[in-house]
Amino acid sequence: MTQLEGASTAGAQEGPGELRRARLYERAAEHIAAWIAENRLVPGDRLPPERELAASLGISRATLSQALVALEVIGVLEVRHGNGAVITSGSAPGRVLEAIRAHVTRLPEIIEARDALESKLAALAAQRRQQEDLRRIDAALQAMEEDIASGGRGLEGDELFHAAVVAAARSSLLAAMMAELSGRIRETRIESLSQQGRPAASLKGHRRIAAAIREGDAAAAAQAMHDHIEAVSRVEHLDG
Repeated sequence: MTQLEGASTAGAQEGPGELRRARLYERAAEHIAAWIAENRLVPGDRLPPERELAASLGISRATLSQALVALEVIGVLEVRHGNGAVITSGSAPGRVLEAIRAHVTRLPEIIEARDALESKLAALAAQRRQQEDLRRIDAALQAMEEDIASGGRGLEGDELFHAAVVAAARSSLLAAMMAELSGRIRETRIESLSQQGRPAASLKGHRRIAAAIREGDAAAAAQAMHDHIEAVSRVEHLDG
């Protein structure tokens, strides 16, 4: 792979440091996608260890991690705890940058939609929840806690938690809207939970939501969900 660190880019002339850093991880993602194609990797194959990849690209582990997250968000690979980065689908290297930037462009709208829908769903869940709903919420929290404790991101538990809240709200139309957005919401979930320290913070936010739902406090549930989604929107770009 080509050495990327220190190379000149159009982004280096575009202003803020965040843009320069984004350009670096975007180009790293492009090079990884090209390497996947050149080596004819198929779904199920694994990438080399991160240390080896970072050395090949001439970038820091932090920038590599951000590039891998970007590729996971657009569906090229999946970072599995204890199993490294596993290819999940093919992607033409030339389309990777386009897909990453499309995600960044639509991210604010996804967050807005999540906030509007899920804050309302949390309020309804507090009003309509039944014992079975509370059991599902507790099981999701436990699954997330156990995964994080073992070094994972808690992604599956996070998905189960939000699904349990949707079910507890008993609103078929809002549930259908959430289902329509599920793929894009997963993008924000992956990106957020890949940030350092975010899984534990997310679990704490989920517990606040769960407590308000259990107590039947619709206003508190809506506020807790709003605060949680606002935290999800704060995604940091990493240095190279």
